[in-house]
Amino acid sequence: MHARHILTILAVENVARARGLYDAAFGWPTDVDLPVYVEYVLPGDQRIGLYARQGFARNTGVAPVATPPGAIAPTELYLRVGDLPEAAMRLTAAGARLLSAAAPRDWGDSVAYFADLDGNVLAIAQSGTAGAVGT
Repeated sequence: MHARHILTILAVENVARARGLYDAAFGWPTDVDLPVYVEYVLPGDQRIGLYARQGFARNTGVAPVATPPGAIAPTELYLRVGDLPEAAMRLTAAGARLLSAAAPRDWGDSVAYFADLDGNVLAIAQSGTAGAVGT
């Protein structure tokens, strides 16, 4: 079977609230903008959707479990950025919670880990060790 990844959808409690964070942090254009679902268009024809939990349940028959406050979801978006310190500042200003400061990782990238407002993990990375200091 040939399969190509084009879309990742995250279940969120409140689409407008979640969108505020993603708009402020990343500024991606949207292709779909509904009260229960918003879809961002990323470079390379990738997409990320934010879907209200209850709307998600209409498709799957079961609502995704809400992440308790302070916990993280079993989901990670790994995003390459051009300026790691600036991306970290934008995420912090947008309301994301820092989980692990930018640091060189064993696989060769410098990565900082954040949680969005619903506990989804956002890893922002640069190749090599650029951006590891000062975030």
